[in-house]
Amino acid sequence: MPEYCVTGGTGFIAAYLVKSLLENGHTVRTTVRDPGDDGKVGFLKELKGAKERLRIMKADLTVEGSFDAAVHGVDGVFHTASPVLVPYDDNVRANLIDPCINGTLNVLKSCSRASSVKRVVLTSSCSTIRYHDDVQQVSSLNESHWSDTEYCKRHNLWYAYAKTIAEKEAWKLAEQYGIDLVVVNPSVVVGPLLTPQPTSTLLWILAIVKGSRGEYPDMTVGFVHIDDVVAAHSLAMEEKRASGRLICSSSVAHWSQIIEMLRARYPQYPFENKCGSQSGNNNPHIMDSGKIMELGLPPLKSLEQMFDDCIKSFQDRGYL
Repeated sequence: MPEYCVTGGTGFIAAYLVKSLLENGHTVRTTVRDPGDDGKVGFLKELKGAKERLRIMKADLTVEGSFDAAVHGVDGVFHTASPVLVPYDDNVRANLIDPCINGTLNVLKSCSRASSVKRVVLTSSCSTIRYHDDVQQVSSLNESHWSDTEYCKRHNLWYAYAKTIAEKEAWKLAEQYGIDLVVVNPSVVVGPLLTPQPTSTLLWILAIVKGSRGEYPDMTVGFVHIDDVVAAHSLAMEEKRASGRLICSSSVAHWSQIIEMLRARYPQYPFENKCGSQSGNNNPHIMDSGKIMELGLPPLKSLEQMFDDCIKSFQDRGYL
C-alpha cells in the first residue's frame, strides 16, 4: 500500500484528501505550518485511522527545503497547499503571489531530492485556464487553454495570476528534474465543512448566504463538489494513464444564478442582492471535464447537491 504526503493538511481539499486516503488504508503524512496548533490541526487527529497511520509534520511554503523530511520515503505527493486571496489584502505579492509560486517550486525541488517519489499531483485551478480576452469565442475550454497573465493583471485577478505562473513554473521544473507530474484543475470547490472553521471558498459562500459581504461577485465560474475533486486527485495519482492537466468542473453559473437557486431552497436567509463591480470575471464559458471522465471519474454531482451539502453542514455546525 503506497504511502503519500499531502501538503497543507488544514486546507479544504487537503483535509478531505487525507480523510479519504486514511479510509482507504494508506499511511499518510501531511504538512502544516504549526503542528502544535490543536485548534487548527486537532480535527485531523480525530479522523478514522489517524492514530495509526497519520503523521502531521511542520513545513512552510516560503522556506526552501522545509518539505524535504515530509516527502522523503513516500511514494507520491499531493501538493494542495496554496494561499487563497483574502479580500482587501493590500500586500498581495507577499501574502499570495510569492507563497503560491515559490511554495510550488519548493515542494517540487524537495520531491526531486526524494528518490522514492514516483508521482506528484499538483492542485492547480480552472483559473489558470479561463481568463483571456477571447474566452467567449471558444466553444468550450479544455486543458490546452491557458489564462493570459496580462489579462489577470489588468483586471486585478491576482489569485488566477499566481496560480497560472505557479503551474507553468511547475511544468518547467518537472521537465528539468524528470518528475512525473499530473495536475488537477478544479473549479470553485463546494461541499460540507470538515475543518473546525469554514475556510476560503466556504467562508465566502457563508457570507453571501448571510448577506454580510455587502455584495456578491460579478463572476461566472464553474463549481464542483469536494467529493468529485478528491476522487479526481486519487485518480490522478493512481491511474497509470493519467497525464498532463485534468479539468475537474461540473456546472458553470453566474453567482446571481446560484443565489436565485439557493433563495428558492432556503428562503429564510437574507442573501446578498447587490452585484459587485469587478471587471473581467463574468465571461460565459464551458469547462470540458471530458479528459478526466475518460479516465474513470464517475458522473459529477449537481450544483443543487454540492450547495445543499454545504448549507446543511453550516446549519449542523451552528453557522446558519
